[in-house]
Amino acid sequence: MSLMHRASRVLPAGGWSGAADHIALDYEARFLRRKRLVAASGAEFLVDLPEVTNLRGGEAFALDDGRLIEVRCGLEPVLVVTGDLTRLAWHIGNRHTPCQIEPDRLLIRDDHVLETMLLGLGARVDKRMEPFRPESGAYGSGRTMGHDHGPFHVHA
Repeated sequence: MSLMHRASRVLPAGGWSGAADHIALDYEARFLRRKRLVAASGAEFLVDLPEVTNLRGGEAFALDDGRLIEVRCGLEPVLVVTGDLTRLAWHIGNRHTPCQIEPDRLLIRDDHVLETMLLGLGARVDKRMEPFRPESGAYGSGRTMGHDHGPFHVHA
C-alpha cells in the first residue's frame, strides 16, 4: 500500500512557482477543508486544511513531500448572460445566486429556473462549458450563502 501525501496548507495565487502537477476543480469542489483528490497525473493526495477554504484558482496545495499541486478552475455548465447587465445583475443578486461579473457579460451556474427568468427579462442567454469564478462576498473573502446586516437589523 502506498503512502498518500497530505496537503495541510494552500499557497496563494502569485505566491509560488514550480508546480509538479495540477488539478482542475469546479466551483463546488473549490470549497473544501478535508478531501481526497486526484491530480491530473493520477497522483492521489489528501487535503487536510485547518478550516474550510474557498479557492478561486491559481493557488497551490503544498504537499508534505515538498511538491506543489496547482489549483485550476475546471470547466462546468454555465449560463452566459448578456443584455442590460445592470438590471440583470440586480435580479440575479436579489436571488443570492453566485455570479461572475465581467464588463460585457455575467456568468451563473446553469439553472433552468433562472434561465427562464432572465429570458423573460429580455436577456440573451447561452449555455456553455467554462471555468466559473463568481464574486466573493462583500463582507470578507469566501462565499456568501445568504446575508446578514448585523445584530440590530431585522427584516419585516
